[in-house]
Amino acid sequence: MKESDRDREGVDGRAGSAGDQSWISKVIKKRVCTTFIADASSNGRVCQCGSTLEGHDPVAAANVSGAAAALQWDSLQHSSEQPTDAFGEVEFAGAGCRHSLFLRLSCDTAAQIVYALLTNHWGLPAPNLVVSVVGGEGHQTIKPWVRDILRNGLVKAAVTTGSWILTGGLREGVSRCVGEAVRDFGAGALNSSKNKVIAVGVAPWGMVNNRQQLVNPKGSFPARYYVQHKSLDSNYLDNNCKAFLLVDDGSVGRRGGVEAFRADLEDYISHQRTGIWGSGGIEIPVLCMLIAGDACMLQRVKNSLEKSTPWLVLAGSGSAADLISEVLSSLSDIIHDPTSPSSEGPTPEVLSDDSRQMVRQKVRKYFPAETEVEKLVEHVLSIYQKRDFITVFRGESEDSDDFDTVLLRSILGASKRVCNKAIEWVEELKLAVAWNRVDIAKAELFNGAIAWSYHELEESMTDALVNDKPHFVRLFCENGLNILDYLTYGRLEKLYNKLSDTTLAYSLLQKRLNERQDLNRSESLVNGAASASKASSECLMMSPASELQLSLFEVSRLLWDLLGDVCQPFYYGALDLDPKTSPRVALKQVHKLLLRDCEYRRQRCRSPWTALFIWAVLQNRPKMAVFFWEMAGESVMSALAGCKILRELSKLEDETESKLEMKKLAQKFEDLAHDVFGNCYQNSETLAFTLLIRKSPVWGKATCLQMATAADARLFFSQDGVQFLLSQIWWGDMERNTEVWKLILTFFFPPLLCTRLIQFREEEELNPEVFQGMDTDGMDGNEGSVLSLVDVVQNKEDAEELRALKENLSDAPKPRVNRPFAVLRCRQFWFAPVTSFLGNVLMYFLFLGLFAYVLLVDFKPPPPDGPSPLEIVLYFWVFTLVCEEIRQSFFVDGLFLLQKMKNYIQDVWNKCDLTAIILFILGVCCRMFPASYYFGRGVMAVDFLVFTLRLIHIFAVHKQLGPKIIIVGKMVKDVFFFMFFLAVWLLAYGVANQALLYSYDPRSTWIFRRVFYRPYMHIFGQIPINEMDADKLDFLSCTNDTAAIEAGAEPCIDTYANWLVVLLLVVYLLFTNIVLVNMLIAMFSHTFSKVQEHSDTYWKFQRFNLIVEYQSRPSLPPPFIIISHINLFIKRYIRRIPSVKSQDFAVELRGKKVGQLNVWEAAQKETLLTAQSKSERESDSARLKRTSTKVDSVLKQIAEMRGHDRRLQLLETQLEYCCSSLSWMMEALSQSNMISAGRPAPLLKDHTLLSKR
Repeated sequence: MKESDRDREGVDGRAGSAGDQSWISKVIKKRVCTTFIADASSNGRVCQCGSTLEGHDPVAAANVSGAAAALQWDSLQHSSEQPTDAFGEVEFAGAGCRHSLFLRLSCDTAAQIVYALLTNHWGLPAPNLVVSVVGGEGHQTIKPWVRDILRNGLVKAAVTTGSWILTGGLREGVSRCVGEAVRDFGAGALNSSKNKVIAVGVAPWGMVNNRQQLVNPKGSFPARYYVQHKSLDSNYLDNNCKAFLLVDDGSVGRRGGVEAFRADLEDYISHQRTGIWGSGGIEIPVLCMLIAGDACMLQRVKNSLEKSTPWLVLAGSGSAADLISEVLSSLSDIIHDPTSPSSEGPTPEVLSDDSRQMVRQKVRKYFPAETEVEKLVEHVLSIYQKRDFITVFRGESEDSDDFDTVLLRSILGASKRVCNKAIEWVEELKLAVAWNRVDIAKAELFNGAIAWSYHELEESMTDALVNDKPHFVRLFCENGLNILDYLTYGRLEKLYNKLSDTTLAYSLLQKRLNERQDLNRSESLVNGAASASKASSECLMMSPASELQLSLFEVSRLLWDLLGDVCQPFYYGALDLDPKTSPRVALKQVHKLLLRDCEYRRQRCRSPWTALFIWAVLQNRPKMAVFFWEMAGESVMSALAGCKILRELSKLEDETESKLEMKKLAQKFEDLAHDVFGNCYQNSETLAFTLLIRKSPVWGKATCLQMATAADARLFFSQDGVQFLLSQIWWGDMERNTEVWKLILTFFFPPLLCTRLIQFREEEELNPEVFQGMDTDGMDGNEGSVLSLVDVVQNKEDAEELRALKENLSDAPKPRVNRPFAVLRCRQFWFAPVTSFLGNVLMYFLFLGLFAYVLLVDFKPPPPDGPSPLEIVLYFWVFTLVCEEIRQSFFVDGLFLLQKMKNYIQDVWNKCDLTAIILFILGVCCRMFPASYYFGRGVMAVDFLVFTLRLIHIFAVHKQLGPKIIIVGKMVKDVFFFMFFLAVWLLAYGVANQALLYSYDPRSTWIFRRVFYRPYMHIFGQIPINEMDADKLDFLSCTNDTAAIEAGAEPCIDTYANWLVVLLLVVYLLFTNIVLVNMLIAMFSHTFSKVQEHSDTYWKFQRFNLIVEYQSRPSLPPPFIIISHINLFIKRYIRRIPSVKSQDFAVELRGKKVGQLNVWEAAQKETLLTAQSKSERESDSARLKRTSTKVDSVLKQIAEMRGHDRRLQLLETQLEYCCSSLSWMMEALSQSNMISAGRPAPLLKDHTLLSKR
């Protein structure tokens, strides 16, 4: 790669550190005067460039001659380019920690390089608008209303539109006023990057004071810059600018080359596109704002207008601005006057001599010292010819609060002239979207006067989606944009391809894309399509564009990674893939599909709002995601899915701020799911239960309960409606208030079922038309039911008959099978999950008793003496437990084998069961052989401990013990941190203590005991003083002989540093018993208080998992569960009867029932949103905001009244003068004899008396 190519890569690369900016001096140049041309007025000591003879290079100084003195100095001819020596960061002394970026560059530097430097390397966000403030240089006095326009109008518009402000960059004139306005806004705005105003100063290098402080050929990071006389106008850099472009044309003390460079930069930016990475719908608007200005500014305006750059002229601000505004007004009046001879054409050629004379007079009026009047007249007439690109703002009479609207109108008027085919309101809409000004769009464009069509809103809709502008998305959907027509699968793929590369979703999708591309390249290698050295590049070059971009398959894989096996893969139907297909096979099929025409991209998205909701959630866009959630169906399910996705993304996010935002948004969606379902439950219990267990066709056949479990939505499970449904399932057909002692008594004496000891609910009637009578308009939901409780808590053995009964209801309803009363009561009792739980608990206690008896009393020697009959019964019991664990892990529908094993291992208690079973098998195998008999007995003893700990999970169903179990589990984690600190102290103290007490003791077992075991026992008070204190030593038989010690003799204790041993013991006990133990207590207290505060929520979530587990278990407990296993094997694999047990927690609705339930759920969601909106409007913050608006309006009216008062005072003064003049005239006439009055002079009536009346 050539050096120039590497330099170009540095310009186009992303921002780096100070160490990788060496390319700047290679690409960016400065200008240095190379020919000394003496100024005639300087006596030969100063060059026409403004620099002295000593300031030139020796070669340039040697060029002094009479011929050179006769020349006119020109930057291009008499200066040359050299590598720049001033770039980096500048720190303004006395201005805090504020740093700005700066660069000295040649006046003819390409604008492309400069813009790439600003956006890519310096990291300035791409603007949605560029306002270039020109004029007002030097020490001109700026009028107060101009300052008010800059502060309240320009800066406010820059913030709301995401604009750049180009200024002169020096602390003088208008540039200083702009800097002060930016400073005042920054002091009052929030500390957020979204609220910062970006001001870029474009200043002449030769005019900057103390510019030598910025010179450093290697770059300054930072350069300390001192500013003097801060209260006065000066040519120091303004510290309120974010970046400085110091334009150098080789001159000193003059503004050469700045305006031309600035005009080229403005023109280049105007051809770039707005939005993230240029994804906007329009090019970046550039507006030049003229304030005052000298005669040279007329040529600047003329040249810029020739490039179709719009201008905003502040009339009344100064010479050039006033001249242009007056000429435009005067000539327009002449042109539109029908009696004027020049009214037939607007061009200068048809203007009459009187009009030219009028322009000439105005030029002389504002620039009396200028000699080239005719040249200025031509400039003014050329400006008038481009008057369509000029907007005049009369700040003294117009309100500064509407300045942003003026900017929009100015740019809109120019855009209409540039593109004649553009429709006026479409271009104005694009500008409003680019500036994110939905208020302007509502007031000007969507006020009912324009009938918007779909095609007019399509491009702006994409712009609003990509650039995160949810208010515009809502506005478009309310005014003519049909989301069904808009969102196709192809457009959805384009939205994913436009993700910002800073998001986590982008990196995850790129990994999936790379996997697909790597698989395609490997297949090409296998098929011999390319050689090993060229396969990678040739495959990429030969692949179509769709093969190199993100597809819906990558999105589906990402959602599968985030949501897991809760739902089926997304977008497989559009891609014509089977959900049961393995990922590798699916990759191959997608590769073949993308090589073809990809007809699926022209299809409409099946669930557009849900697809956009997922797209917004993956990018962590809160407002956009909440809006799409409001528009999407299945509100509870969507909110829980959003919660699940965000919590999984937060685990993968590295940035702390983004992680917290994801967790906050996830909690918000969980709250929304909780609130919506609460509304549904209050409206109709039966419909709410159906909502929980119905399979969602949009979210891959998942249910709300499954999604809430995966999302760890504890708050959702604490809702009363969820708990009521779980209680119904838990108790089956029995009454919920049945006492436990009645269950135990009936468990051991089944004939009690025929008595009234246990109350059963009356059998609910099956409704043939489940949705019949439901009011789909009012959506009350109280007049009908979606699913009866028979569907929810149906008996397992009757499920097949009940399903057949439902299928034939439309033809001829069949009565249920009548069974004897005793058989019916037995089935209702034994098939309830609470009975299954009770049986398992009782039999588990019996199992532990048997296990303990075998270990303690009946553990026979190895064969042929053992094992005993009771031990064989224990073996069979554990065998039934193993069969149940196999059923739980492998006999699960709809998952691959590896996924089944993964799901099984993820559960903590399954790990405990697996450990207990493995230990039991190991212990049984070892106890069968004499050599390992005692080892096997020890393993069995440890295994009994593991089986006993399994009781903790059983007691999780208890309301008081359940939260305590969670507290214990979290405290165990705290103990690990405590043990880490304790191990450090144990090691440090133990090694030091051993080294001081025993000079030589090579016995490894005793070293371990004295280094770890004894210091650990010291914590509990077991301190052998007779072995540590020299005054209390026991003189036992010991030796210092090395050979004897190695042979096993006890070494003698060394008393040389006994004082240090005692001191270390004191310090050790101080830190362990006081510091570390109290730290552990504090950690336990924090954990207890944190869990206890939400103990009810934790318990309800645990209770759900336990109910699901025992609802899916066979009714008989171990060891009789083997009968249920044999029965299940016969029904599933011999008779081929499908399982219906899972339908207790998953019901699939069809036909109109799905739509009716969705409409009812949407109605409850709208009720909730309306109530939340009302409460928000009535909140204190909303009231304060409305009060603030009213106060601002009152203050504005008071200011207008003050203006009226001033005008009235002026009018009274003039009236008083007129009255005085008339009185003087009357008095003079009365004293003269010229006129004789026929009646006396009138008297002034006193109106104060009338006002008092």
